Amino acid sequence: MTEYLAVDGGTIAYEVAGSGPLIVLAHGMGDSRAAYRAVIPPLVAAGYRVAAVDLRGCGESSVDWPAWSRTAIAGDLLAVVRHLGGPAVLVGHSISGGAATIAAAREPSLITAVVELGPFTRKQSIRLGDLRVKRLRQGMLRLLGATMFGSVPLWRSYLDVAYPGVKPADWTERLGRIDALLREPGRMKALKGMGTGAPADAGAQLGNVRCPVLIVMGTLDPDWADPHAEGSAIVDALPAGLGSLKMIEGAGHYPHDQFPDEVVSLTLTFLGSDAARA
Repeated sequence: MTEYLAVDGGTIAYEVAGSGPLIVLAHGMGDSRAAYRAVIPPLVAAGYRVAAVDLRGCGESSVDWPAWSRTAIAGDLLAVVRHLGGPAVLVGHSISGGAATIAAAREPSLITAVVELGPFTRKQSIRLGDLRVKRLRQGMLRLLGATMFGSVPLWRSYLDVAYPGVKPADWTERLGRIDALLREPGRMKALKGMGTGAPADAGAQLGNVRCPVLIVMGTLDPDWADPHAEGSAIVDALPAGLGSLKMIEGAGHYPHDQFPDEVVSLTLTFLGSDAARA
């Protein structure tokens, strides 16, 4: 059941299932909390209270916002955690990975651990040699086109590259839902706003994080020529000993939707580790 939280600038939609320690799930741009539909049941079965959030401008959240930055999204996520009676584990995908970093740095008493899935958490740069990687060229052109021109067909084309090989069983239905949401008034504005924002604000906070962080990257993520190198760079920018990196073979930019069982297993193992329990 959808619930709503009024925050400064608008209304955030979310749903909660289960009981136990709190985990808050935040999706990437152009999406909704439905991205975690296969992850929520096993996390609940493992004894967690799981809150899946629609980012500002996305899903069932309101559309008129003054900013689309990771810092702004972090504020929304912290508001949800406070409202639900944190502390919480934050799981963030793509832009929300950067937002989770900022939230953990700003409010260490509210965030006990962070899981980042294919995160945009550092300042990005592309070297000329990177463009030799076909999946990067394909993904980048479609992504740039979607964010620059507000094109739903180009976004769907990007998603086809971002989900290499394995597609969810309900892929047609999922694409239809994404398409319908992005055609609602104001939704594409959110995608464009998030897509054109740089992650420098998140990168600046990596050294201030005080909780354990798990980075999960797909080996075929089209957003980086070398996803392992990007994940390693995030870990290296965190305080020593806090970060760890796991790769999922064959996954693209949406490991939680392509390989939900693996993402859940990695998350539960991480949360059960001595570092995450400390």
